[in-house]
Amino acid sequence: MSTRRFIVEADGGSRGNPGPAAYGALVRDAATGAVLWERGESIGKATNNVAEYRGVLAGLLAARSLDPDAPVEVRADSKLVVEQMSGRWKIKHPDMKVLADEARAVYPPGRVTYTWVPRAKNAHADRLANEAMDAAAQGKEWEPKRPAVAADEAEDASNAAPAMSAADARAAARAAAAGSRAAGSSAVDSGAVDSGAAGSGAAGASAASVGGPELPKSVPPPTGWGPDLGTPTTVVLLRHGETPLTPQKRFSGVGGDPELSERGRWQAERAAELLAARGTIQAIVSSPLSRCRQTADAAARRLGLDVRVEEGFRETDFGAWEGLTFGEVRERWPDELSEWLVSPDFAPPGGESFTEVAHRVVVARDKVLAHYPGQTVLIVTHVTPIKTLVRLALDAPAQSMFRMELSAAALTAINWWADGNASLRVYNDTSHLRGE
Repeated sequence: MSTRRFIVEADGGSRGNPGPAAYGALVRDAATGAVLWERGESIGKATNNVAEYRGVLAGLLAARSLDPDAPVEVRADSKLVVEQMSGRWKIKHPDMKVLADEARAVYPPGRVTYTWVPRAKNAHADRLANEAMDAAAQGKEWEPKRPAVAADEAEDASNAAPAMSAADARAAARAAAAGSRAAGSSAVDSGAVDSGAAGSGAAGASAASVGGPELPKSVPPPTGWGPDLGTPTTVVLLRHGETPLTPQKRFSGVGGDPELSERGRWQAERAAELLAARGTIQAIVSSPLSRCRQTADAAARRLGLDVRVEEGFRETDFGAWEGLTFGEVRERWPDELSEWLVSPDFAPPGGESFTEVAHRVVVARDKVLAHYPGQTVLIVTHVTPIKTLVRLALDAPAQSMFRMELSAAALTAINWWADGNASLRVYNDTSHLRGE
């Protein structure tokens, strides 16, 4: 455990509730009171409560980037947020559930405590939130002031550190910025049938990358393409190898948990061979389902790495449609299938909607970004999670997922930058499977 201790002060506001909203957050050294980091950010149209949660999340991420082992006390003037994050009140609103899960995932249980403070004691965070809302109203982004100390905190001026740059501040808030796209909207995947059953009629996307099919290394962007946000976290997404259901184009989510076929095992070994040759993977994360675990284990053996299982990367639960072909579902549930194809909020009978899937995938992604900043991470998962992450990276509409073909054992790579933006580097690369 670190000898340091941090205090996170967080607030959020909305002019309309819902209306134009922003959060403010800062991190103090508990021993000296020095402000180590501060940030105000507009989050578009949202409620006060969502903005307050976003402030807490941003502050926790910033504290973790400063010292991941230091205990943290979060101080907020929202009784609702403090009681809910302390586990004393239930969380009913779906958007706040997602944000609360993201906040809890930043630190191990017991590392963070929550304290309610009156608004007057939370003036600094409140000021940051209002500055961000004022800047957004003028079409501008919030920029830190130097020194990072408010007029009402003059007594702490001798201990106050200068504010971080806007780029550095955005680094700690990357998951909050990126997560809000899914938490506050229907930012979800469509068409996650094993082997592309629903999407097989659409035009398949060819494998593509920036600068050729080789998986990218984690490097900053070239000079002249914007501010240097440091080294991105590179997420290499590997769809599992084939199962007996894959060539039959059947809905294959969590039901039955099929294992890899002989061909699927061969595909997994070829993908592992390519990744070992590249030599850039530093960590492996996998869906808990057998077909992904087997694919991930093949890579782990080659790379000499352990596999971390993340529940959020499991495939969609297709409920009553599990194991059926697209045609069989259309015969039995024509109206439900039509609704499923146009609405990400619609779930198959007894199953899971793509909105629900997207929420847990975003939480899982943000855990990876927080746990492996600046590293190259292999995530072995399924069609729905991969298409979800690609869609979010591109800010594409949900229906775009039906226009993406994703092959078994294909590789996709995304760079996630410090400001929450992303760069799609590779999609559906199957070059390692040539000759099968």
